[in-house]
This record gives sequence, C-alpha cells and structure tokens, in this order.
Amino acid sequence: MKRSPTEDRAHWERTADRLLLAVRPYATDEHALIQLPGTPSHSGARSDGLEGFARTFLLAGFRLAGAGGADRHDLAGWYAAGLAAGTDPKNPERWPTFAECNQAKVEAASIALALHETRPWIWDRLDDRVRSQVLDWLAPMVGDPMPGNNWVWFQGVTEAFARTAGGQWRQQDLDRVIALTDGWYAGDGWYSDGLTGGERRNFDHYNGWAMHLYPLWFCRILGDAAPSGLLDRYRARLRRFLEDQRLLVGANGSPLVQGRSLTYRHAALASLWTGALFDATPLAAGETRAIANRMLDHFTAHGATDAQDLLTLGWHRPFRGVLQVYSGPGSPYWASKGFIGLALPPQHPVWTEELTSLAVEEADFTRALATPGWLVSGTASDGVVRVVNHGGDHSDPARPHADDPCYARFAYSTHTAPETPGDPTAGPGACVDADPLDNAVVLLDAAGRASHRRPVTRISVDGATAVSRSRAHWPEDATWDPFGGPDTGCTLGPWITVGSALRGSVEVRAVRVDGDPGTGHVLRIGGWALAVDPPSAPAPGPVDGGTARVEGADGLVSVIVGAHRLPRSSLVVGTDSNALGAASATPVVETEGPVAHGIVHIALVHLGGTDPSTLPQITTRAQDTTLLVDVTWPDGARDTIRLPAPDPEYPAAYGLWKDQHRA
Repeated sequence: MKRSPTEDRAHWERTADRLLLAVRPYATDEHALIQLPGTPSHSGARSDGLEGFARTFLLAGFRLAGAGGADRHDLAGWYAAGLAAGTDPKNPERWPTFAECNQAKVEAASIALALHETRPWIWDRLDDRVRSQVLDWLAPMVGDPMPGNNWVWFQGVTEAFARTAGGQWRQQDLDRVIALTDGWYAGDGWYSDGLTGGERRNFDHYNGWAMHLYPLWFCRILGDAAPSGLLDRYRARLRRFLEDQRLLVGANGSPLVQGRSLTYRHAALASLWTGALFDATPLAAGETRAIANRMLDHFTAHGATDAQDLLTLGWHRPFRGVLQVYSGPGSPYWASKGFIGLALPPQHPVWTEELTSLAVEEADFTRALATPGWLVSGTASDGVVRVVNHGGDHSDPARPHADDPCYARFAYSTHTAPETPGDPTAGPGACVDADPLDNAVVLLDAAGRASHRRPVTRISVDGATAVSRSRAHWPEDATWDPFGGPDTGCTLGPWITVGSALRGSVEVRAVRVDGDPGTGHVLRIGGWALAVDPPSAPAPGPVDGGTARVEGADGLVSVIVGAHRLPRSSLVVGTDSNALGAASATPVVETEGPVAHGIVHIALVHLGGTDPSTLPQITTRAQDTTLLVDVTWPDGARDTIRLPAPDPEYPAAYGLWKDQHRA
C-alpha cells in the first residue's frame, strides 16, 4: 500500500504502540517483568521477564524521544514503575543481578540506552531512591571481564550512562571496550563479532545491530566526554558498511537470511536508521525509509506477530530451527532496534523525502565483498539478492565443528532460508541427524550420512569468483550452535576445495576432492531449498536428465544442473525444516558412484523468478596441479575458477586437521 511521508511516520508509530500495548497483559503487577508465553530460554523465566521489560522499554524510549515526550499511552509512567520495582532488591518482582544471571548484562544496556533517550521524561523524574537503586543494580558491571564479542558494548554503554548519571564507572573498562572493537574491525565497514580461534571469522547481522550501533550510542551518551576523534572514526566505518548493506536487502523487503539471532527480524534496520541519526550514511533519506518500510511491511505481512500482536520466536512464523539456547519469549523484541527511526523528529528528511527504489530494483549488480568473503548478486527482474559464502563461518579454525546451517552453507539469499531441521535449543542430541543438504557440498559415507564443512579456509575472493577449502568430517552429533556445537567425536575424510563464479541468477560451483579416498564417497551438491505448498509438494527421489528443479510457493524457481561429472539428480523434501514454510524441497545432483579424486566436478546452481533462459558455457583445463574452470556467460563476460591442490607436505608437517594453504 502506497503511503505519503506523513502516513509513513504515523504507520510506524501505530505499529510501535501496538507492540508496546500488546505486552502489557503479560506484565507483573508492578511492571518489572514482562512474562510472555512460550518456551523459556536457558537463562530461565525471571531472566526472560527482564528481557521482555528491557527490550520493549528500548522501543518505548525511541517512541518517546521522537515524540518529544508526548505520551498518550503513559509509556513513561508505566516503565518508570517497572524500574522502581525491578531494581528494589526487596521487591518480589526484582530483576536478577549480574552475578545471578549473565543475560541481565545484555538487558542492562537496553535499559541504559532507553534511560538516556528518555532522560527528561523518566530519569529526571524518578525520585532519588529509585535513581540510586538503578545505579546500584548497574554498578557490578564495573570491572566485569565481559566475553570477547559484542557483549563488551553492554558494559561500555551501561558505564557510559552511569558516568553521566552519577553512578560507578571505570576508565579502564571503557578503554578496553574501544581497543577490542578496533581489533575486531576487519575493514571496509565490517566488524567480526569478536575473534574465533584468534581470527576474524564472525560476520553476520551483529555487525549492524551491535558492532556499529553501540559504539555510536556510546559517543552520543558521553557527548563531549567521549574520546577525541572516536565519533568520527565510528561514523566513517558505518558509512562504509552501509554501502554494502544497502545491497543486501531484497525487493521483497527481507534482509539476508543468514547468521544467528534471526528472530530479531527488524533489528536488521538498526544500522540504517543509526546512519541517518548520526549523519553517517551514503544513502539518500528516501532510500533509508524505503528499505525500512519494505522490511517492516515484509515481516508484518508474513506473520511475525501472532493474533495477540506478540512477536513470535521465528522468522516468518513460529519456528525453533533458527533459534539459539539464549532465545526466550522476550528475545524477538530486539526488533525494537528496527524502530530507531522514530527517535528522529518528524521533520527529519527520512520522514519527509519521497521514497526511492531499492538498489536491487535499479539494476542488476555483482559485487565481491572481500572482508566477509562473500560474492553478491542482485537481479532487478525478481528482486532477489544472493550471497555466495567463502568467508566467515563463525568457527574455530583449529578444530572440526558441526555445521551451523546459518553460517556454513555456500549460499544465502533474501528470498530463501536454509534447511534447519530440529530444535538446536534442546541441547546435544537434539539434531543428531541434521545433515547438510541445501547449498552444501558434501561427501556421503557408506551409511548415506553427509559430511560437514566447518571450519573453512578461505583461498581467494576476486571479482566474481571465490574459492575455499575444508576437510570433510562426520560428527557423531550434528546438533549445531554458532559457537561450534557440542563436543562430539568426529570421523575425518578427504579435503574438499570449492570454487564459485556468480553472475545474475546462476552460480557455477566447481569442486575437487583430494586426500585418502578410504572406502569411497559419493559427492553431492545441493541447490537452493524453497518453501513449497504442502498439498503440491514434489515427490522426493530421483529425477531424470541430470537436472533437478523446484518451484516454490511464491513462484521462485530453484534449479541445479549436473554440468560436469554429476549425472544423478534428485529432490529431497523436508517437513517443518524451513523457516519460510511447513514444507520445503531441495534439488541435488550427485556422482554416479564414489567420487574420483583430483579432478573437477561442476554444478550450475540457479535461483530466480523464472527458469534460466541461457546457462553459461564451461570448459576445464589444468595448470600444473591447479584445476581451472573457464566460464563464458551469456553476455560474453568471462571468469576463471582456480582450484589449487592441497599442499601434499602439510599433513606430515603439521598434523591432519587444519589446511593452512593460503589461509
């Protein structure tokens, strides 16, 4: 529905108010805990109640700030009552302390941020007793050795607020937060969310909704007390990141379905709005609002809220396959960060300028994002943005992991979701048979089990091509989490080197297998999984012709072609294994028998609004021990994928696990 700029703002305000009012029936008597229905997180119901309060308070903070304190629903009074009760150690509704519950540290940052934004209407009107209680509850953050990822900013923001409010803070803490963040900056606007195995490998939505957001708000809270030059440094980094982020939103309004904490949904807008608020964006104001509108409407139209207007745990629908152990009923309200735009006054250009097209609607594009190790392709005809992933896998390079489907797949998009069968929040054994399928390159053992990919060694990202390598392994328990999955036994197999060339809707995916062949393995390459209508779901099993095709419920088409030495094709059907629908299907191709080592195998992988009109032409050749695939695209463009052999001396010199070749 087309809305005027004024109507847009009103629509956002109504949506925010509806979300805030919907949680009130689930609050305790004095409002300190919002105990939403659903399966508790591993932190327990009281922590989840604090999470419900803190994250909705953040939304209320943005709503009040942009309205200049106008408050028809008494947001200030309602949340002030909760602050008084939650920080009173003698109150039955008291919040857990940081010593009792680590998750309370996360929520403290939302509370501090909201208090800063609403200072004239809440903090300044609290009586001295309550202000003292709040600062006492925040005080144990000082000196806390926070985990080495975005969590350090919960400390930074909390102590910054305490410093401005007469509470406890420590310069060493703030210096450490700034220094760690600089160490995690990987360039081109991208942060790794901490280091894994001493490397920058953690690229996902936290780059926007945490690693860019909190540093700038830290400077906003401290004002003139912020270190000289820090604000400008953070603004420059965000401006560069937004050059890439604007490409990673589909015409359907969806952000990339990749990484952890996907249930935060609209929070993917946090960095875009923050760029506008801090004058740190290359986007026109009309483009910022266009992306925001499209994303808000996307999630609204696809069931992000239930009949009671509560945000659900999932993506389009309640779905536990994209959750983590820390996900509780209040977790989805991190989406409050997607409403930062309401903190801007109605006369700001983002609320007055006319909307523009999204990047993917203007023209087709292909980009290499070298820092995260991604190739990106957007096509205007269908509005799809695809990412081919040869970079960050959120894993320790020194040991094998079970594959997290949201990090380890070779491709992600704005219109599809990876297959995530089972409930990874249930702990070890919950997804023991969750083998990689879609957008995976695997070896099948004698029992038909698929190998896993993590950790990945990046070899190259250049133009429209990228190459990476991993060692095939079969974990005894395939249950995943972003941090490596449960400790479990693992059978090691050969090395798999995969190269991609991406243009338009088609990826050329080339594979070589090297190392001890053992008893032999079938090579299987998976295409894009699509949600399908359950009544018309395709029949699973083999299909003729070396090509497999799926048409999704939304009309998208997924095709995989066994272009070279992959003659067998089939469809694999899933039930309740995909965030976008209750039924799904994935096309795959395989070798006829055990894969031959040291030679190239090639699949063409398509995702688009229609079947591909013309496929690229491929030829193969060798250059010493390197296998080359020359690709000629329908428009005449040419690419070469280079698949080097693993270093034959490496296993003898360094042991059997990590391949450091061009790491």
